[in-house]
Amino acid sequence: MTGAAQPQVLLDAEGIAHAVDAVAARIAPVLDEDAVAVVLLTGGLWFAADLTRALARQGRHVRFDALWLASYGDAHLSSGTCEVRAGLQRPVTGRQAVILDDVFDSGASLREARRYLEEAGARQVLSAVFARKPWPEPRPVEPDFVAWEAPARYLVGYGLDSAGAWRGLPYIGALD
Repeated sequence: MTGAAQPQVLLDAEGIAHAVDAVAARIAPVLDEDAVAVVLLTGGLWFAADLTRALARQGRHVRFDALWLASYGDAHLSSGTCEVRAGLQRPVTGRQAVILDDVFDSGASLREARRYLEEAGARQVLSAVFARKPWPEPRPVEPDFVAWEAPARYLVGYGLDSAGAWRGLPYIGALD
């Protein structure tokens, strides 16, 4: 991204690590032995990797799967609808499933993931997001666990992107 303006740092790597450890401490006590962590691709990978390691340090070794949903494409705003591009690799029937995602804004992705997992037979569906942004309208669902209350800014880094770019930043920044 040569020549592009650098994002303003909002939460550095140390702040991210602290937020992940804190949310892991809140999640660990409610996890079943056979819980399945279901990361929402692509942005949720960074949070999911760090959170599952933090849960392991808490003595919780979750199974892992992924669900690829698309609601943004390369746009800056969610389309408000979600498309399932790739489903789960393993059954969740009768198990507790924990959806892991990078950011919660409109709620469309979380709503679709919850519906998908309930239809797949999950016994219980919980959700954890790294960042929750304020939203001007009521959302269809709310996450069960939030690591960081984010400002209403255009966020990048730590899995959050702008048309596929900036995901790999070790911090969360704002491009606006």
